[in-house]
Amino acid sequence: MTPAARMQAAIELLDGIVAAARERGAAADTLIARYFKTRRYAGSKDRRAVRDLVYRAIRRAGERPESGRAAMLGLAAAEPELIDLFDGSAHGPAPPVGGEPVAEAGIAPAWLLERFDPLVDDADKAALLERAPLDLRVNKLKGEREAALALFPDARPTPHSTIGLRLAESVQIEQSEAWSSGLVEVQDEGSQLLCLACEAAPGTRVLDLCAGAGGKTLALAAEMGNQGEILASDTDRARLSRMAPRLARAGVSIIETRLLDPGREREGLAGFEADLVLVDAPCSGSGTWRRNPETRWRITPERLARLVKLQADLLDIAAEHVRPGRHLVYAVCSLLGEEGRDQAAAFEARSSLVPAPLSIAAGRAGGSGRLLSPARDGTDGFFVARWRRPC
Repeated sequence: MTPAARMQAAIELLDGIVAAARERGAAADTLIARYFKTRRYAGSKDRRAVRDLVYRAIRRAGERPESGRAAMLGLAAAEPELIDLFDGSAHGPAPPVGGEPVAEAGIAPAWLLERFDPLVDDADKAALLERAPLDLRVNKLKGEREAALALFPDARPTPHSTIGLRLAESVQIEQSEAWSSGLVEVQDEGSQLLCLACEAAPGTRVLDLCAGAGGKTLALAAEMGNQGEILASDTDRARLSRMAPRLARAGVSIIETRLLDPGREREGLAGFEADLVLVDAPCSGSGTWRRNPETRWRITPERLARLVKLQADLLDIAAEHVRPGRHLVYAVCSLLGEEGRDQAAAFEARSSLVPAPLSIAAGRAGGSGRLLSPARDGTDGFFVARWRRPC
């Protein structure tokens, strides 16, 4: 592909990503994979170059642009050498026309920036648009961190998590022996710290209320030495179904999955009491913009309000299943106050559970919880809080 053809491919991809953000469709990574699956003529260098253009344009545009062309013209405004690729050639984009839309630079929509926790400063916000490192979690059931480090010479231990590795550059982890053997899983250090803070020991009975595809469920099972019981539940059948092959690869046998009906979660969990209930709640995802920058374009005030209500409902459901003297842990990959400390404070005001200490070697105190951020901690943005039911 010529440089101009790469530019045109990036514009076409961005058109799809903008539309998906408007309609809550597939993620950017998924759309990029689909695009190139039908374009075998594009070599590996072409794919990397186009992908790089796409993500540079996404990261620059704080508001959802009108089109892929507007997003790319915005990038060209910041990188003037790109404007020459709008050359009108056979496979390239048409030259710019005066007055056509150009995406403006920014971190996020203004209304959303106003919702960030007061602890989140300008450096934290800017860091959300940097590229994230690749973190791996070492599966204790398969080996120690030293063994994993030996397999990845360019890796180093994660600064805060005792079970993590950090790679400077992205690699094809799923093609490695360490991954196929179950020794490592891709997991941000912030997620690892959340799992460690749960303090799940062998013999624990756990309810993972929003288990999804099981990343944190697997980490809990490893901390438990595959001894005890974990009920991994979710209302999303597709995500929950992806857990089975991961369990087999990780050597985990203590997890039962359970699909819940939305709005009828209490019926599906009736009678289950746990030593630990984890609520890794659906949220805005504002803490993961380093990995998924286009999600800034998806959130709306109305959607955020629905998420905040859902989080509150899930906390109330979770509290019903905590045994006396045992714990509830709440987490969101968000830096927004109403999903984090405000949500925690509202729960405490209506619940008999009491705040409990958090053993996290990172973050800042945010109300009764802790807030982790990319600029300060080098992790995705996370809020986590822990409570205990009095005996």
